[in-house]
Amino acid sequence: MTNLSSIPGIGKSSLELLEAAGFPDAESLAKAGVDELAKELERANTILQIAKKAPGRSNVEKWISSARELTGAPEDNAPKVAMPVNYEDSASVVKMLNDAPFAIPLPAKLLVDHQLGVGDIPPGILLNRYSGDLEVRVEDRVPAPKHGRPSVPSSSVRMADSVRMAEPAPSRLEIDTSRIKPIDALSGPAPRTKTTKAMEDDRVALIRAPRVGTNKGRNPNSRLYIRGVLHSHPISIAIGALITLVLMVMLPTGIISAALLLFSSEMPEKFGWVPKWLLVFPLALPVLGLIYLIWGARGSCRICGQKLFVPRMCLKNTKAHHIRGLGHIVPLCFHILLFKWFRCTYCGTPVRLKK
Repeated sequence: MTNLSSIPGIGKSSLELLEAAGFPDAESLAKAGVDELAKELERANTILQIAKKAPGRSNVEKWISSARELTGAPEDNAPKVAMPVNYEDSASVVKMLNDAPFAIPLPAKLLVDHQLGVGDIPPGILLNRYSGDLEVRVEDRVPAPKHGRPSVPSSSVRMADSVRMAEPAPSRLEIDTSRIKPIDALSGPAPRTKTTKAMEDDRVALIRAPRVGTNKGRNPNSRLYIRGVLHSHPISIAIGALITLVLMVMLPTGIISAALLLFSSEMPEKFGWVPKWLLVFPLALPVLGLIYLIWGARGSCRICGQKLFVPRMCLKNTKAHHIRGLGHIVPLCFHILLFKWFRCTYCGTPVRLKK
């Protein structure tokens, strides 16, 4: 392979330009065309800024002639190197791009207002990957007729002399309209359309967002603003929150009452003031514990499935309801009973109990 430095007239900057354009030796240079190589060197120099000025066409022609003399390549039969083609300069390609369908970006507020998900938007398909019929925007412009006469196709004008109009056919018998039955009598009563109330009660829509009237007149930044997905068992969650609060109050009360009653029976001279009705609190603990196992221990988040009213030693979500000194369960129960929605302690997802 002959080095490009052996060709006279090629400087250091021109040598770097030729190598950047894909001509590392004299053999590849001998196969190039003059005009194509001159344009390619000018484009490479514009991008790389190697030389102050790109080599001219006359210099490129001398280099190619010298390369062909060194390699023995014929002048006339030298094949031209295929250069990049800009298809956007073609009139047919420009017309196809103008007629092609285009996608219109939708603002995010429009998707939120109509409750549309990403899967509801049809995906765009590239033209080179589209199979089948393709709708294009084509305007059929017909020139205005001269002197108020309607435009007639040329084929109709050529065939006007050879076409003979048919004789008018005899009039048909009159139709007895009294024997015609209306379509409504055959099809039966019209189907009932869905009312607005039925659309609001749609199951999927209620799971995603509350009804419009639920938060009417409420501040979206307030805790009274009900948000989140609808829980599958809202009544059980509300009962579980209430039972959990009652049990947390009754558990220490029952233990203290049982201790006082025990001291009053053993040392009546010191604890004779303890009333006997305190026995109600220890006796109520087993009943409350059973109710807690039915509703409280089974209450779980709809999203992550974690138990809401069972204490766990783990990392909680930063958005969970928490009061220092009371933990997470007591604030969660109060929030459920007061505002009819809550954030899960473990995943932080807002879940509501009200439709």
